Amino acid sequence: MSTAKPTPEAKALSLFLMAYKTKDLKYKETSKRINKMWDLVMEGELSRTDYNDEVQKLLTSFGGYTVVVERTVRFYIKKTGEWKLKGEDKYCEDAQKVADEILKK
Repeated sequence: MSTAKPTPEAKALSLFLMAYKTKDLKYKETSKRINKMWDLVMEGELSRTDYNDEVQKLLTSFGGYTVVVERTVRFYIKKTGEWKLKGEDKYCEDAQKVADEILKK
């Protein structure tokens, strides 16, 4: 079993789907499917390339990485009044920039 981490794009997609799965069943179903695919990658039953290709396809269908990050951050700021996710990875840095912009307004 590998301890590999998902790409920033996969993290963006996962957090976006988590946020919106309560609003629309299609997000919930997509979230389940992509999580199952990640499990298969971790078990060595699906290639990381195939998983990343699917992540890219889904991200594109939702407007791309930047749009998904922004929509996720906006969702949580609207819901809680703040952006709490902190970290050193690319996704956290990108999301924090968006949060800073939104919270400045």
